[in-house]
Amino acid sequence: MQEMLLYVTRSLVEDPDAVEVVELEEDGDLVYEITVDQDDLGRVIGKGGRVANAIRTVAKAAAVKEQRRVLVDILD
Repeated sequence: MQEMLLYVTRSLVEDPDAVEVVELEEDGDLVYEITVDQDDLGRVIGKGGRVANAIRTVAKAAAVKEQRRVLVDILD
């Protein structure tokens, strides 16, 4: 899942080397924190948060296979 989030996020930004995805576990839930370059933050969030919501939807769909709850945070 972490590799999938890296792939999707890196394809959206201009500086793919600055993308980091950290996996944490809180209360049995998987939490992924995505960090990008400050200039690319708008590309990852999108207008009205549409791109960010799409990333979260893809992550949740992938988590169904593992029967886990997944949260995706985009840090600035």
